[in-house]
Amino acid sequence: MSVKLRFCGASRTVTGSCYLFETPAGRLLVDCGMFQGPKTLKALNYGAFPFRPSDIDAVLLTHAHIDHSGLLPKLVRAGFSGPIWATRGTIDLCSYMLPDSGSIQESEVASLNRRSAARGRAEVTPIYTQADAVAALTAFRSVEYEAWTPVMDSVRARYWNAGHLLGSASIEIEFAGAGKAGAPLRVLLSGDLGPDAKLLQPDPEAPSDLDYVICESTYGDRDRPPVTNESRRARLAEEVRDAQKAGGALLIPAFAVERTQELIVDLVDLMDRGVIPAAPLFLDSPLAIRATEVFRQHAADMGPDVGRLLSSPHLRCTETVDESKAIMRLAGFHIIIAASGMCDAGRIRHHLKRWLWRREATVLLTGYQAQGTLGRFLDEGAKAVRIQGEEIKVAARIHRMDDYSGHADGPELARWIAARRPIKRGVFLTHGEEPELEGLSKRIAERSVRAAQIFVPVLDDVYELTTAAPTPIDGAHRRRLAPEAVVALDWHNDMSKLILGINAAIEAAADDRSRGVIIRRLKRALEGEA
Repeated sequence: MSVKLRFCGASRTVTGSCYLFETPAGRLLVDCGMFQGPKTLKALNYGAFPFRPSDIDAVLLTHAHIDHSGLLPKLVRAGFSGPIWATRGTIDLCSYMLPDSGSIQESEVASLNRRSAARGRAEVTPIYTQADAVAALTAFRSVEYEAWTPVMDSVRARYWNAGHLLGSASIEIEFAGAGKAGAPLRVLLSGDLGPDAKLLQPDPEAPSDLDYVICESTYGDRDRPPVTNESRRARLAEEVRDAQKAGGALLIPAFAVERTQELIVDLVDLMDRGVIPAAPLFLDSPLAIRATEVFRQHAADMGPDVGRLLSSPHLRCTETVDESKAIMRLAGFHIIIAASGMCDAGRIRHHLKRWLWRREATVLLTGYQAQGTLGRFLDEGAKAVRIQGEEIKVAARIHRMDDYSGHADGPELARWIAARRPIKRGVFLTHGEEPELEGLSKRIAERSVRAAQIFVPVLDDVYELTTAAPTPIDGAHRRRLAPEAVVALDWHNDMSKLILGINAAIEAAADDRSRGVIIRRLKRALEGEA
């Protein structure tokens, strides 16, 4: 039996996870996530799928994060009618996250269309609506960890706890009769793997003796210092005390699911023990508030005191727009946790517009910042940024903590892959940018598999898996983006930097005459003059 694999997302980029397996028995999709980062990548969310949704027989979902689940409502609306298999925790989270995603898209498109109308531009439509997301939830079917689930004829799957997020899984798939001498072809997709000793999750688990492993590489080139609950909380306490001394708001952009709940647990614990001052702690994200309730429901599986800490009176949830706006009238030290974790959407942008230009403010980045995102620009030391079309100077203190990362680092990923041996045919590295992919390739070539068995696919690459080694199928499908466009900052980013640079040059000019010279030179350049 032939088994082909197409990499429809998260290939040399961190987002848009989507893998299509094609067999004579049918077509199977693993994940169907949104692209995030530069606008060129995000534009793929609006375009047609690289397959016909009505041809897909089933979807296996690794976990609820939007870069893995976010296009499922679009898939269902476009004609997919099969089951979406996921763990109970993933289903519970998606029941809030997908409708919230649809609502955000409707709201942001409405705002964009108002601006476009004023500029004489055509209207756009949302990728999907809140109603589409609610309709898609009826397709979800629950699976148990470590139990085989028949997916379609000759194909079965088994979910293993990935230690990344409530309900997260690595997925083992067996294709009957597609292996050597009629044996099953065994494929393991890592999903996103959690680090060792993660606060609310167990260490990852998975089987060994496989034909293929498809592994994430988000932090494949990183060697993080060992993190314990005590060391992480001590570091967080230091950040909070420093922010209090500065006298302004402590803004924590955080992913609404898992990262937010981990931060709440640690901040409340530190306040309860008097390690940091009891200060107003605002959770300013409707989705994060609902997700926190899901975590409370599953608290018994996450360790002692989690339910109590997530229900603390220190925590103030601001669900409505009016409640969120009221926070902006506060002065002095307070803590705001708001989505999104990469600062590219959600209420965090409004708080950044209010506080970024103030020296007394602190921004604490606690997660991965993808190429082309506002969070990445702040992390790399930008002196000014553009938020919703406005230029904002950056005077606030920008700090970073990797201790809350939901992803395993390079050594942890290498150990996880080594524990899957023997890996007979190959390892595909996905869900990473170029430095991380290269770093992890070098690590595993030293200890797990031969270098010739390591593959780093580009978006829309197709491989035949039933050959002795994976065989690329050139020209099997049209590429949606040139390979170099997947990994680079796009013209939208260049335009933003150019506008900021022009404004900075004009502002720094000595007098009006000098400003006029700059403007005339720019005009000549635009008119094509020498």
